[in-house]
Amino acid sequence: MRTLEVLFTPADFGTLKSRKLDGAMCVVFDVFRATSSMITALANGAASIRPVGEIAEALAIRKEDPAVLLAGEREGLRIRAALTGGIDFDLGNSPREFTREKVAGKTIVITTTNGTRALRSCAHAGSVLAGAFLNLRATADFVRRAKPEALILVCSGTFEQASYEDILAAGALCDLLWSDYEAGGAGDSALAALRLYQMARDNLAAIAAQSRNGRRLSANAELRGDVTFCMQRDTCNFAATLRDEEGNCKLKIAN
Repeated sequence: MRTLEVLFTPADFGTLKSRKLDGAMCVVFDVFRATSSMITALANGAASIRPVGEIAEALAIRKEDPAVLLAGEREGLRIRAALTGGIDFDLGNSPREFTREKVAGKTIVITTTNGTRALRSCAHAGSVLAGAFLNLRATADFVRRAKPEALILVCSGTFEQASYEDILAAGALCDLLWSDYEAGGAGDSALAALRLYQMARDNLAAIAAQSRNGRRLSANAELRGDVTFCMQRDTCNFAATLRDEEGNCKLKIAN
């Protein structure tokens, strides 16, 4: 029986490293904002994206390859010289920064508080996708074609807690795929996410803006536009997969 489950918090996805995931597909959501930024960067021509956990890891990659762009945030704001020991990152974590002029043809090394950690936690799975509202339908289509024996939707969360917007995105994907799992393979975690999404879908953007991250972004004049941007539906017609290339995890547009 094919199974579907949703992981709501970092404590949940932290257990993935010890799980056998050879036949599993993981879809990682960090709607506000890491996966939305990654999808936007790929849509605007970025060659690949390397998610890393720590600032020091990003700096080490930059030392080896000065051509890469450094992106990411701490406390929601672009990483600056005070945290790196000398250099500002090229980009923050706002998807509106990842324009074609800045990212086309580039490899981007990104580190965020939760999203990149979530991606790396399931890097050993049979396949890993980065999901967002921006590419939700394309992600669902990719999953349906792949027919994984286990589908795990990973909500990146906020600090160590659940995040409403990620649960809504996971529920929206469940809604698109429910007919494939409702006969018995869907766990109660998937049902809970589905029902939350169904209650919110008629006013989704406004409801997501009430989330902790939504309120935090809306309080910053430079970042409040990210809320509306990230809640756009199906503006990108591709799935994004995390691949191991010579020992390096890279996110690229799925073939």
